[in-house]
Amino acid sequence: MYKIKAVTSMEKIFADREPSGEGFTGALTALRGETVSFQIACWQDGMRKQRGAVSVSCDQPGIRVRVRYVDNVPCAYPCHTNGRRDEDYLTDKPGLYPDPLREIPDYGFSLISGQWRSVWVDLMPDESAGKGRYPVTIHVISKGENGEADSSIGSVTVCLEVLNAALPELDIPHTEWFHCDCLANYYHTEVFSERHWQIIENFLRTAAAHHCNMILTPIFTPPLDTAIGGERRTVQLVEVAVRSDGTYAFGYDRLERWISMCRRLGFQYFELSHLFSQWGAVAAPKIVGCVNGAEQKLFGWDTDATGPVYQSFLHQFLPSLKQELSKLGVLDQTYFHISDEPSGDQLESYRRARASVEKDLAGCHTMDALSDYSFYQMGLVETPVCATNHIKPFLENRPPHLFGYYCTAQWDRVSNRFIVQPGYRTRALGMQLYKENIDGFLHWGYNFYNSEYSLCSIDPFTCTDADGAFPSGDPFIVYPGADAEPVESLRLMLMDEAFSDFCAARLLEKITSREEVLRVLDPDDAFAIDRYPRSCSGLQAARDRVNERLRELL
Repeated sequence: MYKIKAVTSMEKIFADREPSGEGFTGALTALRGETVSFQIACWQDGMRKQRGAVSVSCDQPGIRVRVRYVDNVPCAYPCHTNGRRDEDYLTDKPGLYPDPLREIPDYGFSLISGQWRSVWVDLMPDESAGKGRYPVTIHVISKGENGEADSSIGSVTVCLEVLNAALPELDIPHTEWFHCDCLANYYHTEVFSERHWQIIENFLRTAAAHHCNMILTPIFTPPLDTAIGGERRTVQLVEVAVRSDGTYAFGYDRLERWISMCRRLGFQYFELSHLFSQWGAVAAPKIVGCVNGAEQKLFGWDTDATGPVYQSFLHQFLPSLKQELSKLGVLDQTYFHISDEPSGDQLESYRRARASVEKDLAGCHTMDALSDYSFYQMGLVETPVCATNHIKPFLENRPPHLFGYYCTAQWDRVSNRFIVQPGYRTRALGMQLYKENIDGFLHWGYNFYNSEYSLCSIDPFTCTDADGAFPSGDPFIVYPGADAEPVESLRLMLMDEAFSDFCAARLLEKITSREEVLRVLDPDDAFAIDRYPRSCSGLQAARDRVNERLRELL
């Protein structure tokens, strides 16, 4: 009546196909402070829906075990059509596919007759865990109609080896763009009310726990994914007041609270929302301020980016902001944005915007997502954040600092995290970043719960594609839980594994050398920014080689 099968974290369990189990050996290895994961796939052929539950046998102190069930979500737009995808996708058909990781309630999780379901198991050795190999057993049981234990479905025992070192912190910036307005919209709360601050902190804490160490900071409402002439809900940390003589006063109480909270949660870097509109820097972002005691919009789409009114504002604001950031001790860890994703035909408008604030930003870090090498050649951006499918010219003519990013357009050959892409394709990112010596990584969608251009809000549990705009999963990597806590996704955990791989390689580099790590990690030249082993076992073998060398040395 039942089948169970243990599989790697990189295999996605579709309801209508039996998982292969490829790459799973039952042996897992972790550094202290690292999370390693696997899944148990379950199938039953009874006449009706059953419910499942789990229990854990692990007597080793210092090893925490967390078990969740993998839920399915609709993917109406699983991938681009008209030939805009390569062959390394699990499907191109719309359907219900696995992604959210749900806590298992007391009454159990659903086992639907004739369908595969899975539970997700995290093994987390903390700093007190001793070096050695330890068995961990997960028992899967069926539950009766009243919630009581009914019968055993089966059990899986794995061996967790804990190595004699801690996983180091990520030493490059990693940002997942954080959308405060989407949280206020979904939870029906006032922006920067106490409830909103608590929700923000809950979602930030989860990001920080998964190797995210840089945070998009909305000094003004970020001019991102907004229709020309349209608006997103105001989320502005800096308070602005217009004095009677036309000059400006600035208040930083909310910004100070934000930075204090983020530092307490472990964030090390701050990227400030963009100073000019997206896709060309032709206008100002939406900025509201107090005029004669009433709040009103001061700047927006109808404000010329380099016109005298907005320029006067910036020349007053930026020195004041720099002084505040210096007072808070974060100026050296702060990055300024000009405009997001300018194209080649927008080079001149971007150049004018950049030049207009060049003196005000002297000595500060700047970064922008772009793909045209000429922007860097002209000295318009200190740290280019290049799309991974356009990064080769940057690698060949290497800037001192080079970040990478991917989003909806990076669908061919490169790593990405669409829901219907294989898990190994997502996890490959960490080893690719190490191999290519990339200095940071950016993604635009930690929690974007709007349609494209922010025309409306969406429910991410029913719409995973920004209202048919992007491949499912591209806009977000966590879901909004009913208790104002984020629901993690299996893709978040795959990203966590990717950056753990990167950190493990860094640890080995510290003990040996970069040349030694490359020899161990990639002896067959299987990794490049547009190349990776296309199997779970291929990805795992690369990490196993790093673990084996660490085992020898520690």
